[in-house]
This record gives sequence, structure tokens and C-alpha cells, in this order.
Amino acid sequence: METSVRDIDWSLMQAFLAVAEAGSLSGAARVLGVSQPTLGRQIRAVEERTGLILFSRQPRGLDLTRDGAALLPHARAMRAAMRDVTLYAAGHDAGMSGVVRITASEMVAHHILPGIMAGIRAERPEIEIELAPSDRAENLLFREADIAVRMYRPEQLDVVARKLGELEIGIFAARDYLDRRGWPATPEEMLRHDLVGYDRSDLILRGMRAAGFDATRDMFATRCDNQVTYWELLRAGCGIGFGQRHVGRADPGVEEIDIGIAVPGLPVWLAAHRQLRQVPRLRHVWDRLAEGLSPLLS
Repeated sequence: METSVRDIDWSLMQAFLAVAEAGSLSGAARVLGVSQPTLGRQIRAVEERTGLILFSRQPRGLDLTRDGAALLPHARAMRAAMRDVTLYAAGHDAGMSGVVRITASEMVAHHILPGIMAGIRAERPEIEIELAPSDRAENLLFREADIAVRMYRPEQLDVVARKLGELEIGIFAARDYLDRRGWPATPEEMLRHDLVGYDRSDLILRGMRAAGFDATRDMFATRCDNQVTYWELLRAGCGIGFGQRHVGRADPGVEEIDIGIAVPGLPVWLAAHRQLRQVPRLRHVWDRLAEGLSPLLS
């Protein structure tokens, strides 16, 4: 059967948008959770059904053609309309059973949320929970997550957010590293040690500067942006670094170091789309997350 523009459905336009915004099939495939061959077939289907060439292949990825760039705002409008339909329907869901998708930083997802989620499941087995550990900003407006645990205040107008408190941050190092290099007692002594920091993220740099350090990226002898891997590098003895106090104090392999300064804490926010906040199962999970996180916060 001959196809036409009328045969283009949302899944195909979603593929076009993902590739246009990621700039490559591989990046878009990661965002959508599909294979590159599948995504490639979807892009070819859009081009066949529109009769347009949407992308040109470049050494660094895919660039939009003139027709692709002209189609992009219409595809984004289609995405916004689909979002509104989905949010309207979801906001009128009065049931307790169903899925709640939570996103949180990898450290919070790894060290804090499993116990809270187990309590929710024991209390309300009809609620299915999806956990998306990620340090990138999932878009609540497009339901990539229903509830987000954030370390910053969300700024979107349609998102409701509540600050729960702050996670205390401490200075830690592996015992064998300290046995080998000695215990610093002052900021100046600590700066003469090997430091573990982030790579491209400036989160630790900003925290150190707020604590009075003239910190730069090249001060870190070992660098990694993945928080869980970062902590393992510290535990392995790569040097002195920073971590959530409740995590470090529970870890027998590391010691907390007191150099006489207060390290700024991390703010913890709960966030959800305004239309979904009162859906019964989302409200229940929101409340249990707040209850479970609050004892760990100052």
C-alpha cells in the first residue's frame, strides 16, 4: 500500500526529534532506549513518507538539512501536544495501582532509595516503581520521570518542588591511603595530598570555592564524573575526596577527615509535574520519599 504524510505517527516524529536534538543515531538511541538499526529504519520511514531528506551525514554525526530544520519546530509542537494529552489523562487517573517512575542521582539511587522503595512496595504492592539512576536532568514535563529527587531547585513553571533539607557532605579517604600518606589536619595540609575530583562537572569545584578554597580542576589527581565510580576510586585509595556523610560514615573502608572547615551541603528537592502531583499513587510515593529522606537531612 502506498504511504503518505498522513501515515506519519508520533513514534516516527519522536525518532526524528531525538536524532535532531542528539546529533547522532547513537546518542538518540540511548535517549529513546532503542537500537541504532531500529532508529535508522524509523528515520528512513519519515524521509520516505515526507519525501524529504532530513539529515546529512558528517564526520561528527548527523546535521539537519534545510528541510529537516524547517520540520523541527512542527515536530516540537507535535511533541508538546502529545505531552499535554498525556498529562491531562494522567492527571485524571484516580487509581492507586500503576507505575511511578522516579529519577535521582546515582549516589542517592544506589545508597538511599532502595530501602525507601522496599517500604513502599511492602505497604502498597499495587504500585509498580521504576527507578532511573541518572545525574542528567530528566524532563518532568515530558514524563521521562514522574517524580525527581534533585540536588537543585527545578525552574520549570509547570513543576512543583519542595525542598526537604540538605545532605551533609564530608571529607573522606581510604584507611590505607591515610596510613601511607598521613592524616591532614588543616586545609593547607589536605591540598598537599592527592585529591579525587570530578572531570567535567564543576560541582566539587563550586563546593570547595564556597568553603574558601581557590580550587581548580588541575588540583585533582584523579577525576571522574560518575558519582558511584568516584566513590569507588576514593575507597580504593586514589586520594582524598568528598562524599555524603551518611554514606561515608557507614563505610568501614574509609575515614572521615576533620580539617576544621564546614563543607557546604547538597540541597535535596522533590519535584513533579503540577498536573500529576495529586494522582493518588504519585502523592503516596511523594510522601513516602519525603518521610524516608528527611532523617538523613539537616
